[in-house]
Amino acid sequence: MLANQIGYYSLILGLLCSFYLSGASIKEFNNENKKVNFNIITLSFLQLIFVIISFLSLILSFVKSDFSNETVFNNSHTTKPLFYKISGTWGNHEGSLLLWLLVLTLFIFLFLINSREQPKKYRILTLLFQQLIIIGFFLFVLMTSNPFNYLFPTPIEGLGLNPILQDPALAIHPPLLYLGYVGSSIIFSASLAAVTQNYVTKEWGLHIKKWVLISWIFLTIGIMLGSIWAYYELGWGGFWFWDPVENVSLMPWLTLTALLHCILVLERRGVLTSWIIILSITTFTLSMCGTFLVRSGILNSVHTFANDPARGIFILIFLFILIFLALGIFFLFNKEHNKGSNNIFWLSKESSILINNWFMMYFLSVVLIGTIYPIFLDVISAEKISVGPPFYHKLIVPFLVPFLLFMAVGPKLKWIKSKIENKYSLIIIFIFSVSLTFFILKNITIDLLFYTILISAAFFLFFTTLKELFFQKFNNTPQVIAHFGFSLFILSILFNGILSSEITTNIKVGDKYVYDEGYILFEKIEEKKESNFNSIIGYFKIVNNEGKIVELSPEIRFYNQPIITTSEADIKTTLLEDKFLVMNIVKGNEYFNIKYQVKPFMLWIWISVLLLSFGGLMSLFKWKYEK
Repeated sequence: MLANQIGYYSLILGLLCSFYLSGASIKEFNNENKKVNFNIITLSFLQLIFVIISFLSLILSFVKSDFSNETVFNNSHTTKPLFYKISGTWGNHEGSLLLWLLVLTLFIFLFLINSREQPKKYRILTLLFQQLIIIGFFLFVLMTSNPFNYLFPTPIEGLGLNPILQDPALAIHPPLLYLGYVGSSIIFSASLAAVTQNYVTKEWGLHIKKWVLISWIFLTIGIMLGSIWAYYELGWGGFWFWDPVENVSLMPWLTLTALLHCILVLERRGVLTSWIIILSITTFTLSMCGTFLVRSGILNSVHTFANDPARGIFILIFLFILIFLALGIFFLFNKEHNKGSNNIFWLSKESSILINNWFMMYFLSVVLIGTIYPIFLDVISAEKISVGPPFYHKLIVPFLVPFLLFMAVGPKLKWIKSKIENKYSLIIIFIFSVSLTFFILKNITIDLLFYTILISAAFFLFFTTLKELFFQKFNNTPQVIAHFGFSLFILSILFNGILSSEITTNIKVGDKYVYDEGYILFEKIEEKKESNFNSIIGYFKIVNNEGKIVELSPEIRFYNQPIITTSEADIKTTLLEDKFLVMNIVKGNEYFNIKYQVKPFMLWIWISVLLLSFGGLMSLFKWKYEK
């Protein structure tokens, strides 16, 4: 109970710090001193401390299983392992918003500490805009999503956390994702401050790039961890399902990627300033829209936390206020710094980055329409539909071909004006890519023409980046590694989709299921009892026609609190493929339903995303990006 009171009053004190910081910022803005008053930095640190105390209080309540706290009662249980008690702190609506607030206050404090060389008024305005966002989240937490609501009489036992959320990857996934989302708030606040001060310059681009990189890296890794969790925990056998909440995390990633490339143009030539501000506003807007869609409960997804229209309305109103404020500032204060921005030569690095942005905006439009169209249709006509993978594949995949070709050629162009160098080398690589693709695909019964073009483009990017990495004296290393990672990612996805196989059948213990490439033997089952669940483990042998044996042991778990049944897949991973087996009970008889899948190159999908993130990390730590 004491932890509840400390956590609640710490939030109130943090909110009071926000109001005081806002007033002090306005006063300091008109002060003639060239340095920011140290009291403002101290107060920002104090605000951060109050939110940390509040967050630690909630963790303590979860660890102690203090069921007088409504959030703990709804999302924990005495038999839950300690690790999941701690991660359960942010595995729910109220706790996740408190984590949002913690990262918001942490980032603005770090911004003040790390921007000492920047103009004072720019720093103060960034703080002021960020405090507006922080005040909104403080009010949201305290008014609609208080994590310290008191229950009386105190329940003896809690309701428990959804077992599919009790997973190490999902424990780490939300904090990393929020670091990416909240990083976009600093970009948003700093962009509005820079526009107001007419400071959207090369120097500002160099300064803001590290915040764009930080946000992009965390968002990339956060999405990857969520994808890994979905792959082995949900039992669907895939890594991306175009679930609405997956799309919500992908959309700001697309705009951040576009923004990161445009910042490079700003650093070099001081152009595209208006477009950079628009991308900064759009990125944060999409992050906030994601929060609205998840918290309002209007999306039907395994990710959604709440089904409370009041919460959704609060965020929607807050989002509209921020958007109108941002657009008002943009139209009132924005000035294009270089009228030569319209004179970008058609063949140059700048033009290739612009084309990159066009593709990113197209992909964003497809994902956005696919995500929100069912919502609007439901509101207008009460007709419920779902937009699945075929919609996205048909609209996105054909445009990947020119996108990959531009990615292969664009980075080799020079700034201002260029010409395509090493043409013969590129032609040879392209011919080799097409030949290799045709050789690989000729024995596969698929649409040979379409896949030859698509995979050839992916191979072309792969080999050009590989050549540049090893034969160009390590110039532009972060960029090359990131692009190489992306090409590997596309290739892994394509071959994973083409070569995957699946067998679904019902089988009894002791039976054998024969298929074209071998047979599946269901040897036995074993029952196991843990502290918070009972389980049935199935033992299977997968024997191919060459006599090679793979043993897999999927599991069905019966949790006691909440009472729920989950299927735990067993996966054998090698460099070339994953063998994936999941089983379920068929009610009313002695059969078990099994799904056996062979998923080629799954490991390389994760490795490629890590390479992509590593390229960003290298750039963040000031490796030489340009020659």
